[in-house]
Amino acid sequence: MHFQRFILVFSFTMMSSLAAYDLLDPNGSINIIWDIMSWKPDGYLATVRISNLQMYRQIRSPGWTIGWTWANKEVIWSMVGAQAIDQGDCSNFKTNIPHSCETSPAIVDLLPGSVPQNQQLPNCCKGGVLGSWGQRDKAATVSWFQASVGHSGTSRKTVKVPKGFYLLGPGAGYACSSAVVVPPSVFLSADGRRKTRAMMTWTVTCTYSPTLASKNPNCCVSLSSFYNPMITPCSTCACGCKDKHNCTKRDSEISTLLKPNLVMDAETQLLQCTQHMCPIQVHWHFKVNYKKHWRVKISITNFNYWLNYSHWNLVVQHPNLNNVTHVYNFTYKLLPYHSTSDTGVFYGVKEGNELLMEAGNVQSEMIFGKDEKEFTLDQGWVFPRKVYFNGDECLMPPPNSYPFLPKSPNPIHPLLFAAALLLILLAFCSFWCNSKIESQKTQRKGPQLLR
Repeated sequence: MHFQRFILVFSFTMMSSLAAYDLLDPNGSINIIWDIMSWKPDGYLATVRISNLQMYRQIRSPGWTIGWTWANKEVIWSMVGAQAIDQGDCSNFKTNIPHSCETSPAIVDLLPGSVPQNQQLPNCCKGGVLGSWGQRDKAATVSWFQASVGHSGTSRKTVKVPKGFYLLGPGAGYACSSAVVVPPSVFLSADGRRKTRAMMTWTVTCTYSPTLASKNPNCCVSLSSFYNPMITPCSTCACGCKDKHNCTKRDSEISTLLKPNLVMDAETQLLQCTQHMCPIQVHWHFKVNYKKHWRVKISITNFNYWLNYSHWNLVVQHPNLNNVTHVYNFTYKLLPYHSTSDTGVFYGVKEGNELLMEAGNVQSEMIFGKDEKEFTLDQGWVFPRKVYFNGDECLMPPPNSYPFLPKSPNPIHPLLFAAALLLILLAFCSFWCNSKIESQKTQRKGPQLLR
């Protein structure tokens, strides 16, 4: 029987190298398209589009930053829909001061509401936040800005393509290709009856690598079941314990730590103190075993007081996900693990179901239909193979720590086994000794009764 693996994606309505290859989303990337729309006396006017084509990974606040190094001595005269972080040294300009004279400018998106609506480009001014391609709102996956570039070439032959492109989203993790000149982009008029073309176009592809982003995971998984009172927790320091001395133990401390107008960078976290020190914990509980179905409860807890997740997604890999009969609370879709599979894509859309995870917990339950040839309670089959939160793989506990069946051998640690054996021996010795003492007392009292 051909074995297929499926991915169940829960979502809210709401490589340039091998190291950057993502098995979960092998075609996922962020594409930068640079269109020269018109020529200027000393340069050109360019429209830059940033598109997030990653199925599960978003760019959250404080948003994207892109940068590059100019090939010559170009300057940015003006920008619409974005801004350079640093103007640089423009002391050589007496009048008409450029927006940026940096040799390697860094560009960020404008904040929502910072520009009047009639002065905005389409899909600009989102604070650099981009949704994932797998979510419903495709417009949320794109960001545009416009730049007037000077001191550059004024034709396809004389323009030099920038080099050294990079992307922060918002932290490290992306590796970008070199810019590649491609056929000019084609644009349709609003009525769809006329086509126009860019003067020149080049593209850059940026792909994500968890190893470039962080050496530690951002989430962990814990497990439990109805047939065993033992809970398998997240591993100790599953996400690293670098923040264990800066975590908070009580909610009452948060108001003193989150001061008004506090600014924190993309890498800063304000975590609740836990043994795993992860921002996100996913708990999988095998709740009920029916005759023809089985039921699971999923809980997702946010331990990061600094971040709210209003547009998050959870990806779970399990061989029985091709037979889910019902999912509560979460919007979901069922996808084949391999794109060549002939299994269709299932969508379950629930309006108005956006959930915020503000240092709190959200839950859902799902019911599986049983395949008697595959379903088993042995060897942890009912637990997920892999779990991803917002595209990042979560650390699973060791398989030998999974909740075991009462009839199954207890995967007890050798030290615990030795301690238990010692207690049994002590109890036996105590019982034997007490029996001996009572026997001796009885023998001593016997002759006295005969008198």
